[in-house]
Amino acid sequence: MRVKLIISVLVLILLVTWPCYCVTNANNKPQVDSRELQFQDMLVLFLLPYMDDKLAEAYSNVLHGTPDLYPYFVDVVQAELLNGFRGFHFLIKLEATPTVGPHIPAGKDLFTFEINASGVKLIKFEHLKGPDKKDFPPNYQDLLK
Repeated sequence: MRVKLIISVLVLILLVTWPCYCVTNANNKPQVDSRELQFQDMLVLFLLPYMDDKLAEAYSNVLHGTPDLYPYFVDVVQAELLNGFRGFHFLIKLEATPTVGPHIPAGKDLFTFEINASGVKLIKFEHLKGPDKKDFPPNYQDLLK
C-alpha cells in the first residue's frame, strides 16, 4: 500500500515537472534566428516611423490617441525586386497589428512601400480590421471613440 502511494506521488511529480514541448507553431513564425530574419527586422525598424505616421492618421477617427506599433507585431508579407538583380528598386508589403494600452490589438493593417535610391514612399495602405470593442477590457474602453 505504501509503495503504491510512493509510486503514485513520484509519477505525479514526474508528470507535473516534465518539460512539455509543443510540436506545432500556431503562427508559423520562425523560432530560430537567421540572416534573412535579421534583415527583415532591420527593414521593419527602418520603416516603423513611416508606419507610425500613417497609423496616427488612420486611427484618429476611432481612437483617442495614437496606437503603438512594436516591431514584433509587424510581418514582412512580400518583398519584391522590381527591376532585376541588384536593381535597388523594391516593393515591400508589411502586415501590422497596432496596439493600445497593455498590448490590446487595435486592428490590422497592410502597408505597401516602394523603396529605391530616391527614398521610401508609401504606395498603398489597407485598413484590414479596426478595433473591436469586445477586445478591450472595461477599464480601457475609454480609448475608443
